[in-house]
Amino acid sequence: MNASHPAPAPLVDLTEAGRVAVEAAQAAGDLLRARMTGPLEIRLKDADADVVTDLDLACEGLILERLGGAFPGHRIISEEAGTVGAADGGFTWLVDPLDGTNNVAIGMPVCAIGLALCAGSQPVLGVVHEPVSRRTWSAVRGEGAVGPDGTPLRLPARPRPGRADKPVLAWIQGHDVGYEDAVAVPLKAMLERRGGRLLQLWAPLVAWAMLARGDIDGIVGYRPELVDLPAGALLAEEAGAELRALDGGPYRPSIELPPAERGFVAARPELLGRLLRTAGAALGAINATVPASR
Repeated sequence: MNASHPAPAPLVDLTEAGRVAVEAAQAAGDLLRARMTGPLEIRLKDADADVVTDLDLACEGLILERLGGAFPGHRIISEEAGTVGAADGGFTWLVDPLDGTNNVAIGMPVCAIGLALCAGSQPVLGVVHEPVSRRTWSAVRGEGAVGPDGTPLRLPARPRPGRADKPVLAWIQGHDVGYEDAVAVPLKAMLERRGGRLLQLWAPLVAWAMLARGDIDGIVGYRPELVDLPAGALLAEEAGAELRALDGGPYRPSIELPPAERGFVAARPELLGRLLRTAGAALGAINATVPASR
């Protein structure tokens, strides 16, 4: 168990909750995979050109029905439906029924489905399912992560060849981050200069699963969306990745964190210090250009 993140004492059977969550995610994945190559009904969600499709809504409806039926006393926060169910039961499900909607809308099948169960404000169970590859990963706080074949999922002991000096990183940002954001732009630029490759997949859960598997070496997030953060962060942490806030302080992906406090660095343990120094250098340069208040 990670001593810095003591596990809450849930009053639910996490084995049963995990089974329900995995089956719901996989059923939604079957639905998505069967329909994603056909015509989609697409509409804009906001002025930033974020979209929602009929697939988002169909997958969400399926997942909400299953979670609501199995856990009627639990609150559910889902990307499209918002908050559903009890508000004072102590347990909250976070549901991203289609992470990567904008990708699917342009015919690029990079997407995932994510569910997390939180006891109080802290995630205790996370599930990430990739419908295209039909692979599912899950994690329970303090009990480790599990891969598609049911075996323990752990980061490889060493980075892949050629990556010790040129790590492959992923960048995650929230929908409200503009193209000229005063923090995002220089931070991304410095990560690109000091790394081997910086991926922006527009499907954060896919990036989290890649980190947990060791396919990439780290992730930096700036004002990430809440709905897909706990499931992915728990999966990566239980697989052996380490997480810190952008300023190097402790990081816990609580559902109570406001967007401005959700920024993070997640990486292989031996890379964490380097990434934090890079982020610190970028943030220091940004702060140096801001006139002191009088």
